[in-house]
Amino acid sequence: MSTPKYGRVLVKLGGEALAGESGFGIDPQRALELAVKIKAVRSCGVDVAVVVGAGNLWRGSQGMASGMDQATADHMGMLATVMNALALRDALEQQGVATRVQTAIEMRNVAEPYIRLRALRHLEKGRVVIFGAGTGNPYFTTDSAGALRALEINAHVLIKATKVDGVYDRDPLTDPDAVRYTRLSYMEALNMQVGVMDGTAITLCMDHQLPIVVVDLWEPGSIERVVMGEPEGTIIGP
Repeated sequence: MSTPKYGRVLVKLGGEALAGESGFGIDPQRALELAVKIKAVRSCGVDVAVVVGAGNLWRGSQGMASGMDQATADHMGMLATVMNALALRDALEQQGVATRVQTAIEMRNVAEPYIRLRALRHLEKGRVVIFGAGTGNPYFTTDSAGALRALEINAHVLIKATKVDGVYDRDPLTDPDAVRYTRLSYMEALNMQVGVMDGTAITLCMDHQLPIVVVDLWEPGSIERVVMGEPEGTIIGP
């Protein structure tokens, strides 16, 4: 078997990845499909951590549009990410993958509190670690949480697994002539205001030279190819 290019990865998933056809809620079958994909990545011989969003359960922008305080709306979103993390952990355990959930907001009855050294120890023992509750602070997205946790665990790459196969110059869902980039610098991505990841997360990765790879989550083998160093999606890096 070939040697992976990246020995430790953090996979950032949107909450919609856990939703069924309705686009809302948690579909146990979809969670199992995700677990199979993550297990395949783990089988490449790399350490795997995951950050999952909450778009299938709650979007803070919806509450704010009705006059809700942003901090309250964001905290509700953090709690929703924990529900997704628990669902994904259960699916991974069903696949025989030892998994731990750590949360930035303490809820010891359901998950471990986030402790960096404990997370590193889990990864060293071959366990998948899912980080819930974002950064624990309002005004930060789960993209930013993904970048932060990736740096804290010394990940070699941040993989943004989404519903498109990279970064395009225009929306590929509405414009069939949209062109996909294979590589962008951090500044190019920031200047383009790419929709697949927020600027705070990109800036954090840029400051620490952490590469980001944007791939199609549902393309078979896409994340494994990234791990092995094969061309896939769009690389945002130095």
